[in-house]
Amino acid sequence: MNKNDPTFLGTVSAVSGASVTVKLAESLASGLAIINGHTHRVGQVGSFVRVPQGYQDLYGVVCEVGATVAPPAISPDKIDTGRWMRVELAGEAVGSRFERGLSQHPNINDTVHIVTDTDLRKIYGYGESDQVSIGTLSSSENISVRLSLDSLVTRHSAILGSTGSGKSTTVSSILRSIVKPIGKDFGAPGARIILLDIHGEYSSALSDVAKIFRVAPQPGENALHVPYWALETNELLEILVGKLTENQEIAFADKIFELKNAAIQAQNFPGIDPRSLTVDSPIPFSLHQLWYDLIDFETMTFVGPQRDKPALNAEGNADTLTPPQYEPHAMGNTGPFLNQAAKGIRRQLNLLRSRLLDKRYDFILHPGQWEPRTDGSIESDLDVLLSGWLGHEKPITILDLSGVPSPFLVRLIGSILRIIYDALFWSREKTEGGTLRPLLIVMEEAHRYLSPDSGDMALSIVQRIAKEGRKYGVGAMIISQRPAEVDETILSQCGTLIALRLSNPADRGRVKGALPDNLAGLMDLLPVLRTGEAIITGEAARLPVRCRITLPSEEHQPKSTDPKVTEAWSRRRIAEGYDRVVASWRAQSTTATVADRKIVRIPVQDQTSTGEE
Repeated sequence: MNKNDPTFLGTVSAVSGASVTVKLAESLASGLAIINGHTHRVGQVGSFVRVPQGYQDLYGVVCEVGATVAPPAISPDKIDTGRWMRVELAGEAVGSRFERGLSQHPNINDTVHIVTDTDLRKIYGYGESDQVSIGTLSSSENISVRLSLDSLVTRHSAILGSTGSGKSTTVSSILRSIVKPIGKDFGAPGARIILLDIHGEYSSALSDVAKIFRVAPQPGENALHVPYWALETNELLEILVGKLTENQEIAFADKIFELKNAAIQAQNFPGIDPRSLTVDSPIPFSLHQLWYDLIDFETMTFVGPQRDKPALNAEGNADTLTPPQYEPHAMGNTGPFLNQAAKGIRRQLNLLRSRLLDKRYDFILHPGQWEPRTDGSIESDLDVLLSGWLGHEKPITILDLSGVPSPFLVRLIGSILRIIYDALFWSREKTEGGTLRPLLIVMEEAHRYLSPDSGDMALSIVQRIAKEGRKYGVGAMIISQRPAEVDETILSQCGTLIALRLSNPADRGRVKGALPDNLAGLMDLLPVLRTGEAIITGEAARLPVRCRITLPSEEHQPKSTDPKVTEAWSRRRIAEGYDRVVASWRAQSTTATVADRKIVRIPVQDQTSTGEE
């Protein structure tokens, strides 16, 4: 190889496994090289290099530069501190085909070269349809960085970075690059992406490509409803009444099974055979009726010689949650007598009634058109719900959970993921299933509900998605500012890591431990990355890369930017109304008003000229 080649960097001086020590050429004094009119930075940590091997080329990423990289056999006083690099080899290209992994290793004194745009075309295969452009190389902004969409979805991914590092903007940019790349009307019009938006950041950023569901919907948005009867019984009972003893759980489960069985006897639900019914089957039943039947049994008293005649004074009403009235029990042998078969669940039933009356839980306990009547009949079935979430004309669905009570958030996320995953799992051989039309679930602020201490509801279903989702077309994208608090099993299953700036040592350690490549030197850059800059490694990136994420346009950026303190404080105060603050607080809505101002608008017609002076 001609060493006058402008791409020439140096020669191989040592090889250890996939690590290669490179001695830089004396001619590289400026740290810059101009190749085909483009400027390339030389010897930058995170940049790519190429090692020719005759009919094939080896490719690697620079992980360390300086005297510490020099072979130990060299005397310290003879080391030229700026003339050494450590490169981690990651793949090879035979002809125009690139593959991860190595079939051979370089030899001592083999030449090492800068990777140019032509080389990157070999690596990323710009002509391949599954490549998504998300940004540019930090060391060469004329070279775009592309990820494999297939690997990004099916092998799961994680976007990790401290607050203020650009996570939300990165998520918005990647999703927009998938469904609507710059300069195109649509890139993946048939995409199915569900975004769990914890803070309500993404509605404005993705409104043109997303259908938005919110607990307290704004104009143009849809109400978020989660039918309670689609959940597994143990999860539902944990939401409704908390922890139960085994006997108490059996009392609730038996009554739920009875109500579900009565519902399928009265109505023809497709796909259900009464002989295959279980307490977890997604069959509608009325919580009002459940409460009424159980409270009636618990409070019932008896009179008569055989103690078998109910001492009922007034019937209650299930619809209004009015309990039946019985004569109070008395001491002695005259009665009325308590129901000796009562299960001791009166306290739990009082909590259930309180939940049903609490407006904050209407989105799950009173789910609109999916709320069963007392006989179990419903206006709309789960097909309408799933069609609204997964089958609409836009590629992204945003489930805005910012209005959900904080103690209830983990349970709700687990419920939503359970409904989605079970639906796609059992429909995997149908065209609507995940196998033929995959689904990507984007989980924002994952450390809040995927830590080992967060409970089992969300954690268990996401662990299942991480381990098995690939086979059924369900991919996960985990977003977190505290990777150290995310369950290790879930993070280890993420085949692609997009790591933005991370300052906490524990968080950096978790990222290093999850990396598939030996890139410890590259990961040491995490504390000094610029906002919106990321190190990407794993299945979707054919080579580990330091990338500058493409910023969306200003109107398509999420509502997560820092307040402009100086600008805001430099303006003179205007009239303020803190009654509006209290109104929004009470209404749990950012757009609530103090008074409903009704303005009557009367159209004004122009006076036509009569022609008279």
